[in-house]
Amino acid sequence: MLWKVLLLLGLSSAWAQKLCSPGASDGYKVRLSINSALGDQAYVWNENEMFLFRATLAFAMRTYSDGQEYDVANVVVCDETPRVSFWFVVTSPLDASLLVDKRRVEEAVRKSRSRINSAFLLTDDTLEFIGIPPTLEAPVAPDTPPWLIAFGVVMGGVGAGIVVLLVSSVVQKIRKKRDGEEETGGKTENEAASDAIYNMSFSDDEPVTQM
Repeated sequence: MLWKVLLLLGLSSAWAQKLCSPGASDGYKVRLSINSALGDQAYVWNENEMFLFRATLAFAMRTYSDGQEYDVANVVVCDETPRVSFWFVVTSPLDASLLVDKRRVEEAVRKSRSRINSAFLLTDDTLEFIGIPPTLEAPVAPDTPPWLIAFGVVMGGVGAGIVVLLVSSVVQKIRKKRDGEEETGGKTENEAASDAIYNMSFSDDEPVTQM
């Protein structure tokens, strides 16, 4: 009985490898730029990393299908190159001889793209699924509404204008008062008027008296 199970597993694996080939109708090519992305901290791509890739793809398919139990064996890889590029296909968990439609694979990858990238410390630019466009991030909504920001700017300008007007009016009053004091020798108008009256009483002209 055991040999039959092993034989079936071997046949299914060989059949799956035949399903995967460069340019497969339901396959995708993957290209990784590990050295460009991580520099001195770049890791070596090996069988363990490939296992992780297949596991993350199985996770993405499970997340997307919501119920179907995809496994690592359902992600078949072929045509791997030393510069870290390869093709992969996904087989049905119900029948290993059937491939999952590439549209479903694309949607699953796009749904879990950030999780896949983070597993390899890469980004959409350094972990490329050829034929699957990068997932666009949702625009960040500002905490403060734009209209409130504009209103605050306008009110700030109005407030600054009022302060400038008040300060300028006070400065003008001070200048006028200072100019008036300089014209009267530093005396007020009442003091200047009283001095004028007092000076007239000491005039050299004697008043004309009648004989």
